[in-house]
Amino acid sequence: MKFKSVFEIIGPTMIGPSSSHTAGAVRIGHVASALFGELPERVDIYLYGSFMETYRGHGTDVALVGGLLGYDTDDERIITSLATAAEQGMSIEFIEMQEEKKYPNTVVLDLQKADKQLSIEGVSIGGGKIEITAINNFPISLSGDYPALLVFHQDTFGTIANVTRILGNDSINVGAMQVNRKEKGDSALMMCELDEKPNAAIINEIRQVTGVTAVFLMENS
Repeated sequence: MKFKSVFEIIGPTMIGPSSSHTAGAVRIGHVASALFGELPERVDIYLYGSFMETYRGHGTDVALVGGLLGYDTDDERIITSLATAAEQGMSIEFIEMQEEKKYPNTVVLDLQKADKQLSIEGVSIGGGKIEITAINNFPISLSGDYPALLVFHQDTFGTIANVTRILGNDSINVGAMQVNRKEKGDSALMMCELDEKPNAAIINEIRQVTGVTAVFLMENS
């Protein structure tokens, strides 16, 4: 892991005792909230490794929920985020998982509202930095440092080319790209990290591409 400055080594301005267990957790919650696009009615939070062992003492629980509420790492409202979430009708359950993951600070958030559902696996890797490692069970590697376009689609010929053509027509550069599919011809996920945020018209145009089933924009956090 390379850091761009000494401030990334020290960690971000934050509420809480640990950049890994609190600031990183806030950012994971914030990414989940941004992708879901609205407050969920229910969130099941699965904690692994040291997140599971210390989430109450290090404030990982309030940090994750604070991120879901849209708070930044230094927002004092993080401390009361559990009460605020309950007041806003959000049901939250923390589930301690004994299974070992590749990274010790791993969390899976399952967000639900009516028929809408989104599952996100995130890792806090130190200094407030995070990586999103799976979305709806599709493995990805997403830092949250750049705007990212997540396009769920059927694995059909021409879909990826049509999406990237739309981005190219608007001079939006793709800095990194990943594509995963469940099986040939089945559902797939394309993730594009972009140099700039696409506007609503571009996103709507991508939603109209044949084979595309859902589009999410994650702004850099």
